[in-house]
Amino acid sequence: MKIQTINPATGKVIQDYATMSADETSSIIDSVHQTYEAWKSTSFAERAEKMRNLTKVLLDNKEEYAKLMTLEMGKPIFAAVAEIEKCAVLSEYYAENAEHILKNRLVETSHNKTKICYRPRGIVFAIMPWNFPFWQVLRFLCPSLMAGNAGLLSHAPISTGTGLAIEELVVKAGFPENLFRSLIVDNDGAAQVIANDKVTAVTLTGSERAGKAVAAEAGQNLKKVVLELGGNDPYVILEDADLEQAAEACVTSRMLNTGQVCIAAKRLIVVKSVLEDFEALIRKKLQRYEMSDPLDPDCNFGPMAREDLRAGLQAQVDQSIEDGAELVCGGEIPDGPGFFYPPTMLRNVTTEMLPCKEELFGPVVVIVPADDEADAIRIANHTQYGLAGAVFTQDVKRGEKIATDLIEAGSVAVNNFVGSDPRLPFGGIKSSGFGRELSEEGIREFVNIKTVIIE
Repeated sequence: MKIQTINPATGKVIQDYATMSADETSSIIDSVHQTYEAWKSTSFAERAEKMRNLTKVLLDNKEEYAKLMTLEMGKPIFAAVAEIEKCAVLSEYYAENAEHILKNRLVETSHNKTKICYRPRGIVFAIMPWNFPFWQVLRFLCPSLMAGNAGLLSHAPISTGTGLAIEELVVKAGFPENLFRSLIVDNDGAAQVIANDKVTAVTLTGSERAGKAVAAEAGQNLKKVVLELGGNDPYVILEDADLEQAAEACVTSRMLNTGQVCIAAKRLIVVKSVLEDFEALIRKKLQRYEMSDPLDPDCNFGPMAREDLRAGLQAQVDQSIEDGAELVCGGEIPDGPGFFYPPTMLRNVTTEMLPCKEELFGPVVVIVPADDEADAIRIANHTQYGLAGAVFTQDVKRGEKIATDLIEAGSVAVNNFVGSDPRLPFGGIKSSGFGRELSEEGIREFVNIKTVIIE
């Protein structure tokens, strides 16, 4: 079986790759396990030195890495460079903090001495998406290597070149060869990796359907698993909100990466008293996004990553309009090469319509009217997802109360859009998955939390 990477701005093939055989994959896993057996005994100082080297290699080669991402999945080049810079912040965070986070912890008990230790677990297998092809991988890889683990990657097929580049990055940084490998496998091949006795844990970022499949395989093989899945994030606009600030945050969040972001502002739930003014602001701000060549430094809006994803989004928009949503702008596939889709706005959406039931993974702003604050919060939680959300109000204390206690999600912002940060745990609830990445919680997901009792 072959995998093709295709430039989404032109529709032209970049490169062909052959998937690995079961024997080849098994041999790689054996090599990684052998390397892990030595790596797990290294000091935090040695690991941190190499992780700082990785930071330097990232920054020294950020233009090259950014161009690769843009060619493979269409991210505007300015955003691709920013992604590499964010990865450098991530690697530096774990270089500086891993030893402190994973230090032994003494606990007072009736025993002479009792301590909790965080020890390496083994090989962590990551199945990662294309939308942030460096960031998603490194946010599993950096804490895993700093904890003394090894890593395997099955990247999204359209980001195969990026996956191989990350493998080279790790070696360039001075980490041992075969401590981290990028596998080119299909779904059956990934299932075989999960079943391999030398693989101890699995992490996936992807769709709900993929999450269920991986969770089933991991459960059958008794492997620890972390899942970061889809979202249909509610952004609640209350009547006392600063509408300019709210509209800017919502549009920025929704149009980032051509709308292909799991934590984007997907449902804008607006109290009716400010609905008309807010919609006017949204429509005006959407006009600044223009489809163009993502390699152009001035491009602020690139193509979608794949042709089938664009077709699926169009079908969702058409169904929404058929069900009663009003199309304000966009909503039609443009002529010409590539997989471009225009900024689109749907208004008068209700909880019974498709945009409130499914994730629209593309540049579609959805406006959902609410009668009042209580109704807005009810609508926000009327979803199977629980990844992120936001509330906009000038009563910051009230906003904090809503974010803390009322909106059901893994991350909630007040008067801003949600973004990931190495210092903060990230993940969801309900159908958005379980487990956490980043921060202290993320590095502790894939270690053996060992209790030692001494008399």
